[in-house]
Amino acid sequence: MDFVEHVSTKKGYSVEDHRFISILSSKIVKRNDGHYEMPLPMCRDEVRFPNNRLAAVRRALQLKRKFKRNSTFKEHYIAFMNGILAGYAEKVPESEYGITNGSVNYIPHSGVYHPKKTNQIRVVFDCSAKYEGVCLNDYLLQGPDLMNGLIGILCRFRKEEVAIMADIKGMFHQFYVTPKDRDKLRFLWWDGSDFEQKMVEYRMKVHLFGAKSSPGCANFGLKRAADDGEGKFGEIAANFIRDDFYVDDGLKSLPTIQQAIELVKSSTEL
Repeated sequence: MDFVEHVSTKKGYSVEDHRFISILSSKIVKRNDGHYEMPLPMCRDEVRFPNNRLAAVRRALQLKRKFKRNSTFKEHYIAFMNGILAGYAEKVPESEYGITNGSVNYIPHSGVYHPKKTNQIRVVFDCSAKYEGVCLNDYLLQGPDLMNGLIGILCRFRKEEVAIMADIKGMFHQFYVTPKDRDKLRFLWWDGSDFEQKMVEYRMKVHLFGAKSSPGCANFGLKRAADDGEGKFGEIAANFIRDDFYVDDGLKSLPTIQQAIELVKSSTEL
């Protein structure tokens, strides 16, 4: 009974959980580049946001003042943002500035350091930042708990002689957001990371670290990838992806080194 995989311990889905699953199941698509794309799972079909651009501008100016006080923080932040802009965000055309129909939401962002890695920054998008009493996370569905049981993963990990450990780099960023939902993920940054230039509007193309729905979307997408790839890459690799990952970390043991190597290769390809 310690194992959540046991059928009698699984909880039934709530109405919101069923809506989350229905939205993703019906609208997830596999892109030509192999990534999966899905909508933001909203609590209702029609959601209108207040124009919170001014709040995002204020937060950006606070960030700029912090850059002036701390050059190391500024350097790390720019490096992280350049990576975001290169692969995971797109510029908003100037013709789409000033939309006031409630479909646009701006997300402020800030930098946090890992407590044990003082030179490793992560820029977090604050989807809980409220403006006029609401924020993006208020409207996002969290979805059901799709994570595997950690006790089960750890106990199965001890079964065989050869151990492997895996990590999915930037897991949330591997899953794209449907284009019509990207205006809910706008943010401000300076053109060319030059703080003497004007601020430019961008929007994220991928699911965010900081959005309430992202863990559920990423877990749903990962399991869909395992289901879709099982026929081509094998049941062992699919079961590893489905059953032996805890969020983005995988643990598995096998009887021989050769089997471990084959599993790593097939799982990576999947």
